[in-house]
Amino acid sequence: MYLNHAAAGVLPRRTRDVLVEIVEGQARAGVLGFAKIEANLARYRERVGAFIGAGGNEIAFLRNTGDGANTIARGFPWVAGDEIVLCDNEFGANAYPWLALREAGVEIRFVTTARERLTPEVLERTMTPRTRVVALSWVSFEDGYRHELAPLARIAHANGALFCVDAIQGLGAFPLDVRTDGIDALYAGGAKWLLAVPGVSFLYVSPELRERLTVRWRGWRDVANMWDFLDYEQPLAPNAARYEGGTVNFLGVAALDASIALLAQTGTERIGSHVLALGDRLVDGLRSRGARILSERGAGISSGIVTFTQPGTDPVAIGRALGKRGFVTTYRPSGIRVSPHGYNTVEEIDAFLGALGALDSSA
Repeated sequence: MYLNHAAAGVLPRRTRDVLVEIVEGQARAGVLGFAKIEANLARYRERVGAFIGAGGNEIAFLRNTGDGANTIARGFPWVAGDEIVLCDNEFGANAYPWLALREAGVEIRFVTTARERLTPEVLERTMTPRTRVVALSWVSFEDGYRHELAPLARIAHANGALFCVDAIQGLGAFPLDVRTDGIDALYAGGAKWLLAVPGVSFLYVSPELRERLTVRWRGWRDVANMWDFLDYEQPLAPNAARYEGGTVNFLGVAALDASIALLAQTGTERIGSHVLALGDRLVDGLRSRGARILSERGAGISSGIVTFTQPGTDPVAIGRALGKRGFVTTYRPSGIRVSPHGYNTVEEIDAFLGALGALDSSA
């Protein structure tokens, strides 16, 4: 039973079939096997853009979440003494690209999440006149805390800063609109809640920010006419494709397109409501067994991630034992992380709780 989408999602059958068709096509006909993907890149960008309330010209296909953060971090016109607001529990993909800027004199203002979460009030008193970027994960990878984006964006913008979001742990399970939420840049890999494959991501950059960014990593496809191979002086592509550089991951892009089409068809509002209901049922069952819930739960902050420990037990040992019974989760010394998606069922959550109870009884 798969309850581990915060680590990696499963491929929908339709996505698998698309990938098989491409692989078999290349096996038969080389470049002709993926020529259709090349021809449809603009349509794929439109699909991704529509999924987050953006236009296709604002979408670039990259390799991973960190690529998106690096594109913004390395392209922004920093001055020594500029500041970035960052939570101290960020996953490395949304930490190291910003931390690396310290070598250029940029300072990091950390929010200590063990003491307080990044709410609008906390952001207001953390920012200074030197703050240029607020970068955060929509959903925390460890405990699933979901930030309310629009109020944070308003505070960031009112103080003259950009609002940049790593959306990988929420996008696909919950709805998001970059314009309504005031997001200047958003980046997310496809392999988790978006149910695509590793090695593909996308970056959204607002038109206003695009004009402020320098393209630091060049490649043959980032120019206005990539087929004019020997015109080295031509301008950059007029849209976000300028950040793609070289050849994109065609298989990954096709997988992302197919899975996002399925998620959009199902409706992320519907998916999100179901995922939250599964999480609430899981939390109720865990609490009745004396578990300690490490995930903050509540209106607007709950997500698809529930992390817990069982007093007097080793989370790694419990996680391994559950794995032997067929329940796939993430388990670390800090706790067991459970992350069901929209296709998971109440019966599966109850079965998980039953397996946990059986382990307690046998201990």
